[in-house]
Amino acid sequence: MDTKKVATELIELLGGKENIMSAAHCATRLRIVLHDDEKPNKQEIEEIEGVKGVFQAAGQFQVILGTGLVNRVYGDFAKLAGLGGSETEAAEKHIDHHEAMKRKMNPLARVARTLSNIFVPIIPAIVASGLLMGLLGMMRAFEWVAPDSPWILFLDMFSSAAFIILPILIGFSAAKEFAGNPYLGAVLGGILTHPALLNPWTLANAEPETIQFLGMNVDLLGYQGTVIPILLVVYLMSKIEKNVRRYVPNAIDLLITPFVTVIVTGFIALLFVGPLGTMLGNGLTWGLDFIYNTAGPFAGLLFGGLYSTIVITGVHHSFHAIEAALLADFGVNFLLPIWAMANVAQGGAGLAVFFLTKNPKIKEIAIPASFSAFLGITEPVIFGVNLRFIRPFIGAAIGGALGGAYVVFTNVVTNAYGLTGIPMFAIAAPFGMSNVLHYAIGFLIAAIGAFVATWILGLKEDTVKK
Repeated sequence: MDTKKVATELIELLGGKENIMSAAHCATRLRIVLHDDEKPNKQEIEEIEGVKGVFQAAGQFQVILGTGLVNRVYGDFAKLAGLGGSETEAAEKHIDHHEAMKRKMNPLARVARTLSNIFVPIIPAIVASGLLMGLLGMMRAFEWVAPDSPWILFLDMFSSAAFIILPILIGFSAAKEFAGNPYLGAVLGGILTHPALLNPWTLANAEPETIQFLGMNVDLLGYQGTVIPILLVVYLMSKIEKNVRRYVPNAIDLLITPFVTVIVTGFIALLFVGPLGTMLGNGLTWGLDFIYNTAGPFAGLLFGGLYSTIVITGVHHSFHAIEAALLADFGVNFLLPIWAMANVAQGGAGLAVFFLTKNPKIKEIAIPASFSAFLGITEPVIFGVNLRFIRPFIGAAIGGALGGAYVVFTNVVTNAYGLTGIPMFAIAAPFGMSNVLHYAIGFLIAAIGAFVATWILGLKEDTVKK
């Protein structure tokens, strides 16, 4: 494929490079912020070789190209559109793109994008911890080694580390997002997880020491594994840092700004924000737990059916924060299996489209896009196939609802977030074969249910141009 030709055609159909404000890319999509959103010719863009679909969301015009191809097209696109090619220029453009995108978003989308930018980079650490917990669980269950073996000791350390230092990871990532110093964000995370504070992650039944400070009773309780306290603390830290820097001369900025920022934010964190954040976090997770246990399969039916619609808005990435909080409070993630059912259902609907459509380009896209959905990446099949015809998207919602109801009814859970589809078996395995079996059954219910529902609903080929 001539990626330069693809990029050239794309720029022309977007209204020329003068209409392109900024651009970036993710694993599958080219994300472009335009001056005038009405100029692009969506129908002709969809006919460009390699393009699997286009849509507008989160303040961006997004072109789905698929894994691998998007990187190559972006390289040519950036050069031809005059967006810069060096790493420094690319980094500067990314910041520009980030700000340009946010300016075009509504407040809810901004919050979702902010949480996404904070938690998505942490996914590898959470996934690694989940898989290590699975390996540790299998070693204990099948007695591969003695209970007091060094293997058990080391793997326990490796698997729990990410959750113990979670506030440090979030502190670093959040400070970058809030335009603060990421290392000061990590320091604040370190303060909240300091060894002088009781670690609730490993000593759940112990009572923290209470001290008197400025007439207040302060519990020396740590925040290992928590989410909301560090988010609030780092947001506050970024505001304090900016305001201090505004009044401090450049010559002494390095001495004064970090010192004042850490001491002021540190006291506020331990005395006020930390306890408040813990209350908010507990209220959120216990509320979700109440809905999960009270509404049961109906909650799975509703969330499983609606999740793909939420994906279209881009708000779904913000759920990582909620899932991380569930893992911290309960040690399990009961939301991810529901999201997985919705993703798998999109793949099932995409396969039905492959058999129903007479359009060779759609057939060409449908198989790889559906397989991507079974691996947890749904954008190609949602935007490139199912949403084009509307009815398959509805069929996928039906399949996702059925699968979601089943996994809630059978209490399927995971010990991490970030993996759905087939890879999710790895983070469902630590809870036993019954958990894996029910996830597999839910997987089949969602995929087959979506396939059958799409087949019954049928396909109107002329809607591809709508």
